[in-house]
Amino acid sequence: MKMNEDFLSSMREAMQLLRTSGPLEATAAIQRALRGDGRPSREVPQPPADAGDVLPHLDGVLPRNRFARARATDAFSHPHVAREAGVADCGHFSASTFANDAGRRDYKLYVPSGYRGAPLPLIVMLHGCTQDADDFSAGTRMNALAERHDCLVAYPIQPQSANPSKCWSWFKPGDQQRERGEPSLIAGITRDVMSSHSVDPARVYVAGLSAGGAMAAVMIHTYPELYAAAGIHSGLPYRCAHDLPSAVAAMKGGNRARRRRATDGNDGAAVPKRPLIVFHGDADATVHPSNGSEIVRGFSASASSATDTPFSQVGGRTCTRRRLTATNGVDAEYWVIHGAPHAWAGGSVRGSYTDTGGPDASAEMVRFFLAHPQCR
Repeated sequence: MKMNEDFLSSMREAMQLLRTSGPLEATAAIQRALRGDGRPSREVPQPPADAGDVLPHLDGVLPRNRFARARATDAFSHPHVAREAGVADCGHFSASTFANDAGRRDYKLYVPSGYRGAPLPLIVMLHGCTQDADDFSAGTRMNALAERHDCLVAYPIQPQSANPSKCWSWFKPGDQQRERGEPSLIAGITRDVMSSHSVDPARVYVAGLSAGGAMAAVMIHTYPELYAAAGIHSGLPYRCAHDLPSAVAAMKGGNRARRRRATDGNDGAAVPKRPLIVFHGDADATVHPSNGSEIVRGFSASASSATDTPFSQVGGRTCTRRRLTATNGVDAEYWVIHGAPHAWAGGSVRGSYTDTGGPDASAEMVRFFLAHPQCR
């Protein structure tokens, strides 16, 4: 999509409103730009990022408390929720802090009860906007899966001091580069856990939702020697944006023809470096579903390597899984969840922005990760 003058004018209006009228009016202007009209928004405005980074986020699902109450009625009828009673995260969940020249970030670490010093896999989980480690761990149920499969799970926390909406800065050039900005902090947390616990260096993985999914794409491209594979849920491709207007355009699905290339002249998505498992709802109104297919674009060069498998759940959503292999032999899975909004598939009602009707994205990610250790 080529951003027209009306769209750019709307973005300028939003920035002016932020300075003169306040964040609610600015967010409403952005939502009007996303719809492509000048009508007042009927949606409840979301809190802004900051004066330079106002992005709509997570407004494809109900606000947290209403969503949790709506889903609570399904707690004993839906298979994903019903089986939570038999799964416990009875390990140790503790808080730590990492700091480097780029700043400092708190994080939480789950250590399974079976940890006895033998090297274990490590999964680094990057939350979405407005979330935190406790919320994200509850919604994804990743700690319970880590308990079952003997994995460590780290949850870096984006604070409000870095972004008032707690969004990772996936669209800023300074936060898309190795050993700079937020990537250096996330990699530093990963290494911090590896130095303090027994971690198998061939089985370190990164995953995220929405802005966290977009940042997971940044991490797997900038640190391929550190992470063996990545899970990207409702996210965006690496370097699909370089500022606020291009980020909003990418979220709307308009950056496919204007891919931002790496500084060495190579498109970062063209040659996959590590395996990916990608989930995206085809009814996502916040991050356009085309972003999911764009993330795995480099895996679809050979049509003969792709296999489509339809899935259907009793009382749940249907989805299509594509198993892909790139020309260099790197594997990917691409899950399209039919009718799903901008939310973690198969998640728990105990966390925000989850869709209990979808496939169990957490379990599928763990399965995919453990099947793809890094070859050294």
